[in-house]
Amino acid sequence: MRLRNKPWAKDKIAAYPHYVIPDPEARRGRWRELFGNERPIHIEIGTGKGKFITEMAKLHPDLNFIGIELYPSVLVSALDKLIENELPNVRLLNANAKDLGTFFADGEVSRIYLNFSDPWPKKRHEKRRLTYRDFLALYERILTEDGDIHLKTDNQSFFEYSLVSLSQYGFVLAAVQLDLHRSDVEGNVMTEYEEKFSAKGNRIYRCEAVRPRRA
Repeated sequence: MRLRNKPWAKDKIAAYPHYVIPDPEARRGRWRELFGNERPIHIEIGTGKGKFITEMAKLHPDLNFIGIELYPSVLVSALDKLIENELPNVRLLNANAKDLGTFFADGEVSRIYLNFSDPWPKKRHEKRRLTYRDFLALYERILTEDGDIHLKTDNQSFFEYSLVSLSQYGFVLAAVQLDLHRSDVEGNVMTEYEEKFSAKGNRIYRCEAVRPRRA
């Protein structure tokens, strides 16, 4: 994905610390205090321009959502959506997914969304895939005992890799859709990429994977 640089993005993000949390490390284990309730926390890794997370927050006011995006020039679009919609149950982080363990305490997150993650197709880049075992170990730590991962992608190779990686690690595949838009899944909220790819006729793959139950 080629990013259009927005040199002003960091300044705008810094001007809205209520929405884009500047010190997520200090919130570790205390996110519910920030939201002011005890509702479950769902996070989206790679929130992009924010369509998915803002629409989910509208549909589910009984849940708390945190969107994580590495690139300020992309995150600023998600910030604009929050400013426009004034959603009290969404926060954003300008952060790297590899640092999740410093932002969230063990068992603090109920669900993780991985929507159209970079597939990193070259073998030498395997460790960068968000379903590589090192990332799965992070997810296992921060998820509640019955927490889960919801993954969507249009990349068949990445999907197949993810199914194997999740299963080998110990996650339980609770649902697998090989053609989401022709399945019986209800309430699907599309991302920007999903709209773009499905309009081209691309098949959308989806799965749900439940956190491992260790003895």
